[in-house]
Amino acid sequence: MKTNGNTILITGGATGIGLAFAEKLVEYGNKVIICGRREEKLKEAQNKFPKIKTKVCDVSSQTDREILYEWVKKEHPDLNILVNNAGVQRPINFKEGIKALTSGDSEIETNFTAPIYLTALFIPLLLEQEEAAIINVSSGLRSRAIARIPVYCATKAGLHSFTESLREQLRDTRIKVFEVVPPRVATSLGREPDVISGGIPPSDMADALLLGIKNDGFEIIVSQANPRFP
Repeated sequence: MKTNGNTILITGGATGIGLAFAEKLVEYGNKVIICGRREEKLKEAQNKFPKIKTKVCDVSSQTDREILYEWVKKEHPDLNILVNNAGVQRPINFKEGIKALTSGDSEIETNFTAPIYLTALFIPLLLEQEEAAIINVSSGLRSRAIARIPVYCATKAGLHSFTESLREQLRDTRIKVFEVVPPRVATSLGREPDVISGGIPPSDMADALLLGIKNDGFEIIVSQANPRFP
C-alpha cells in the first residue's frame, strides 16, 4: 500500500504511539487528523506539528463517535485510512468487586467497543476510496495473561480476533486490514498522565508501521528485544 498521499484519522493521536504515528505520516506527505479527549493535548500536538488537523472526541462515547464520523465525512471526505489507536490500561482487582471495574475509564468501551463501532461507521466512506485501510493497534498482551491488568489483556485479545475476522470479511474489497502489535513502549499508558517509564521509543513503532504498510505486512509485530520490523 502507498505510504504517502493518504488522508488518515488516528484516534488517541495526541500523545504516545498515536502522536509518533502522526509525526511520521506527516513527514511522508500524508494529511493526518488526530482526535483525543483532552483539548490541551491536541493543541500541544498541533503546535508541535502544525500540519496536523485535530478534533476533540472521546471514542468511548457513542455520541462522540457519530459526531466524529459526520465531521470527517463533511470536512475530509477523502479519508482513506482509519487508525484505531486510542487505548486505556487500568489495574483492576476483581477481589474488590464491581467498584474496581467501574471506578475509572472503561477499557472495554475504549479499547474494544470503539474500534468496532468506528470501523462500522467509517467503512462506507472507506469503500468510496481507490485504496483504503483500517489499522488496529492491539498489544503483545493479546496472547499473554497479566493478572494486574486482566481487562486490558482481554480487550486486546478481542481486538486481535476482530481484526482477523474483519480482514477475511473485507478480502474482496479495496480495504486492507492491518494489526500493529506493540511490545512495551515508553508512553504514559497505564501510569499517571505524563509519567513515562521503560520500553521502546514510540518512534520505533512509527517506523514499523510505515514499513508494514509499504510491504502489506498485515500483522506488524514489533519485539521488545529487536524493535525494528520485521
